[in-house]
Amino acid sequence: MTPSPLIPWRKSLLVRLLLTSMAIAVVSVGATSWLAVQTTKRAIQEERGQVLSDDTGILRRLSGFAATHADWDGVQTLVRTLSGTTGRRIALTTETGYPIADSAAPATTLPALASATVDPLNTDTYTEPGAQLAGIDPRAVGPYLLPPAERAQVKTLAEKHLACLRRYGNVGSSRQSPSGRTVVTPDGGEASVPLQCADGQLNTPTHTEQKALDKLSALIKPCINSKQQETPQGGIGIGFVPGLDTTAAGSARWLGGDRRTQSCVDNARRRQLDPYAAPGARLYLGSQGQQAAGFDLSPANKAKIVGVSGLVLAVTVAMTSAVAIRLVLPLRALTAAAQQPPQLHARVAVTTKDETGYLAAAFNDLTARREHMEAQRKAMVSDIAHELRTPLTNIRGWLEVTRDGLLDPDPDLIASLHDEALLLQHIIDDLQDLAAVDAGTLKLHREPVRVDELVAQVVSAHRTRAEASGIRLRTRTDPGLWLNADPVRIRQALGNLVSNALRHTPADGTVSVTARHTSDLAVLTVQDTGSGIAPEDLPHVFERFWRAEKSRSRRTGGSGLGLSIVRQFIEAHGGTVTAAGEPGAGAEFTVRLPRAPEPDRL
Repeated sequence: MTPSPLIPWRKSLLVRLLLTSMAIAVVSVGATSWLAVQTTKRAIQEERGQVLSDDTGILRRLSGFAATHADWDGVQTLVRTLSGTTGRRIALTTETGYPIADSAAPATTLPALASATVDPLNTDTYTEPGAQLAGIDPRAVGPYLLPPAERAQVKTLAEKHLACLRRYGNVGSSRQSPSGRTVVTPDGGEASVPLQCADGQLNTPTHTEQKALDKLSALIKPCINSKQQETPQGGIGIGFVPGLDTTAAGSARWLGGDRRTQSCVDNARRRQLDPYAAPGARLYLGSQGQQAAGFDLSPANKAKIVGVSGLVLAVTVAMTSAVAIRLVLPLRALTAAAQQPPQLHARVAVTTKDETGYLAAAFNDLTARREHMEAQRKAMVSDIAHELRTPLTNIRGWLEVTRDGLLDPDPDLIASLHDEALLLQHIIDDLQDLAAVDAGTLKLHREPVRVDELVAQVVSAHRTRAEASGIRLRTRTDPGLWLNADPVRIRQALGNLVSNALRHTPADGTVSVTARHTSDLAVLTVQDTGSGIAPEDLPHVFERFWRAEKSRSRRTGGSGLGLSIVRQFIEAHGGTVTAAGEPGAGAEFTVRLPRAPEPDRL
């Protein structure tokens, strides 16, 4: 092993880390002290405004939860989320003081006074952020919540109404209310709606809304009768649905401007929504920790800054030394392992889980991959030698027999030698294709390709062989299916699959080639009724020179590279190829490629 070189102290990683950390510590301590003096006052002022904004947001979020839930179950998650976002301590209790949720640890004392009351049926924290107005939170919709079918129905009507407005020059806008109803707001108000668009269907209550409105009407009437008021004619309509901008106006029109019976409506609303909203709760807000003490530059504080700065500097140097030593030791081990001879495939022990440990693990992984690639290289060289030796041996043997005069060079002999030469050329061509893919020099000449024509060409090229073997060759393609691909490479890949299927299908068998499309893919399938593939062999069918029967000769005519070439060509086009099958039940190869739009015709 080559000894580690002696590193000058100026270039030592340990020394450089120490000097750098000392400089950083000195600068950071001084800058932090100066910035603390300059920014403390402004930060406190800004924090006050932020706390007020955060508290208002917390109240709105909790009121929204209460408006959409029948009880407080599950609010603990929301409380913890809000606390983590705002840095505030948040606690909820019932009106009687029983704890509901708290972001602080159990048994932590609550603040002396509650910050607010969370009651969606008596305080409105949604309409005007930052203020609590007497009223009902519009997010409390209860029985007025539309099911998906009615939401879609109302949305369709709203889109038609909005399209009609825009047709007559009224832009308008739409939004979805808390109940799920789509509301259209015309520019200029309802008075600006053209007569052609005022069909009234959009403002007709749905079945769910009408059922809830009928219940509300039944709750209102006893109160009005008790006050010896006449019940307004016409009944209540869409203006009474919670969460709509028209709610207050619709209520006022129905009451004829009589504010004496407004309490009847409000109380009836609260009674109707009460089963769907959480009961009122007290909200306690506070800080997560202790308030920071005042800061000044008195002599005592100056002495504290100097002492703390010195302590920080000492701790920084000590920690940096420990970290640097821990960092240098694994690096030296990695250096020693990298200097070992390549054939030893040296590895290092992974002792940490930091960046150095990941580097050591990556080094070991690289060593393992290099070892695996070396084994693959040796196996591939052996396979190539074996594949080339067989046709060369046959050619040499027949030529030597002919040369010695033991056999006349008749047409059958010449045809046999020609077949062996073709097999040899086929193997060499396949190896060249794979070498181009591995080297990244494979060039694809993409153009629009009709899949039905591609399949027809491939099937036509193999039909004679199929008929000679007594195999039925069938096709089925979806019309209008196009690819943006290299037609030569795709035909070669699909031809390899068809050739492989014919090679493993007995007489009277069937090979089917189909092409169909999904939303964005073209799916080409080659299925046969041959010998099939064992489940344990499926992961290996696309490997080079792999075959299920290791002792099988080349009498079937395959080079052992066809399926590997298929996978490389398909992946080069951004697609995938998979194999499936069972012994005795045939095999199926599926190619998935990105679809291309049909090209424009001139």
